[in-house]
Amino acid sequence: MDFVTFLLKAKLRTYATGGEGNERTLEDGTREMSYREGAFFYRDRYFGFDPFIGEEAVWEKDKVIWAMNYYGGVTDKMASGKDIYPFLQKAMQRVTAERPFRGPSEYQEGDFLYQDMSDGNIDQFTGQEVIYFKGKQVYSLKYHGGKVG
Repeated sequence: MDFVTFLLKAKLRTYATGGEGNERTLEDGTREMSYREGAFFYRDRYFGFDPFIGEEAVWEKDKVIWAMNYYGGVTDKMASGKDIYPFLQKAMQRVTAERPFRGPSEYQEGDFLYQDMSDGNIDQFTGQEVIYFKGKQVYSLKYHGGKVG
């Protein structure tokens, strides 16, 4: 299995399908989701809820080969995270091999619109995802990362 195929599987088997219910809380309060297959190991750890900060990392044979940091949360305090985060999970289920960072460039369902803008490739990238509800921004997340040598 190649790295990108593994990364997509790991993302789909952690937050995208399990969300916060698919995590464990560590002694220091960090929340973690992980996935292992073959020589690869994926870990997503984050602090906080709204806002939150975290890191995804991939190991191959006990050596970190890729990582991504992220920071985000609900931007409109009148909006409900109970509605936003399930929609975000649906968007993240549409991650692609061409842009394996977060969700697709755009995804819409009902009154929600997800947009992700990124620059770079799997080796080095930056990006931002936003969610709109009825045309008003209600969530934002910035991310960056790449290969680690």
